[in-house]
Amino acid sequence: MNPPTTTTTTKPSSPFAVRDFRLLWVGEAISSLGDQFALIALPWLALVLTGSALALGGVLALMAVPRALLMIVGGVSVDRFSPRLVMLGSNAVRLVAVTALGLVVLAGAAQLWMLYAFALVFGVADAFFFPAQTSIVPELVEPEQLQRANGIVQGTTQATILVGPAIAGVVIAALGAGAAGATDGGIGIALLVDAATFLASLVTLWLIRPRAHIAQEATSILDSIREGVRFVWSSPGLRAVTLVSLAANLFIVGPFEVGMPFIAYSRLPEGAAAFGIVMAAFGGGSLVGLLVASVLPAPRPSRFGLVVIGTLALAGLGVGALAAVHTTLLAALVIGVSGTALGIGNLLGITWIQSRIPPELMGRVMSLLITGSVGLIPISMFVAGAAVQLSLDGTMLVAGCGMALLALGSLLSPAVRNLGLESLAQSEPAAEAAIAEDAAGA
Repeated sequence: MNPPTTTTTTKPSSPFAVRDFRLLWVGEAISSLGDQFALIALPWLALVLTGSALALGGVLALMAVPRALLMIVGGVSVDRFSPRLVMLGSNAVRLVAVTALGLVVLAGAAQLWMLYAFALVFGVADAFFFPAQTSIVPELVEPEQLQRANGIVQGTTQATILVGPAIAGVVIAALGAGAAGATDGGIGIALLVDAATFLASLVTLWLIRPRAHIAQEATSILDSIREGVRFVWSSPGLRAVTLVSLAANLFIVGPFEVGMPFIAYSRLPEGAAAFGIVMAAFGGGSLVGLLVASVLPAPRPSRFGLVVIGTLALAGLGVGALAAVHTTLLAALVIGVSGTALGIGNLLGITWIQSRIPPELMGRVMSLLITGSVGLIPISMFVAGAAVQLSLDGTMLVAGCGMALLALGSLLSPAVRNLGLESLAQSEPAAEAAIAEDAAGA
């Protein structure tokens, strides 16, 4: 008599085998490409209407301030409802806003106050979208698929950033009105292209099957935020990762964003073209790093902390090395390596964080991390601007080498060295079994 045969079901390793992940990827890839059209069209529209850099700065500020202030509230909303529902609502608001502005521009009736109003509405909607976007992927894929799924999403976004602005610029120039009055057809068309991509994203999000969602208890917004803060502070590893991440944004972002244009302007013979080449090298390096990290298996738990911190230290050394760079090719190579290191470290880091956050806290914790990063970047840029005026080389050396030393010094902490050994998140089983999202209300 033959022994009974047993069959085992092997879960596919590729996130593309998951229907709902495919829908998310398609919709957000299209939407991200459309965003590049808006990111070119909006500053151009502000300059067409006013010719004023101050007005342009006002538009960008009106978009950035509510995004930073309301990000945590957006995270609370994600935990109370679901990432999918919050993304649907945010994209619907942005679809209406960008469509209205595009039609007004095509009609030749655009005024500066309309652009200010649009920036304010868009910034508020962004504050809800970003924590939802970073929270939805863990809901759609299995834990063993999460790193690759994050790599696919981030890599696709990086690819649209590489190609989107160039396409948008061609569209605006080809369909524009030459001297560029307020009736510039290219700007209006670019905005409507972005609107069409929001519509595509809404369709794919709607087709995603609603998940069982562990809804947050109906407490006040402040109590909800305090719960997220307490969770971050109670986890040694998560607390350490948060502090190192904040330090990286403070040390690296400002000096790089301010110092690199000055280096291109003052030292590199190709000038603005050199700046574009170096930034493209950074984007390409980041994309390579994301691809490498998504294909290769995660480092062994005992070495995980060393690998992640090592990539951050290498990126810091790249920024510091810019002080000695005097050719475009060398600058591109140095920054390409830094971008690759950051791509690897960012993917490993975001996957590690998502795996250590219970689903019922995902939105709030991710919004706290994003808010901290967004909040420190303006400070970093202001300090870097003042420091570059005193010494360009000194600023790059202090910022880059300081970040590398800080990153390596963090390895003295057991919490950092043992990041890979920290246990995965455990959700509340009773709540998970009892609370499900109503599909009809989705």
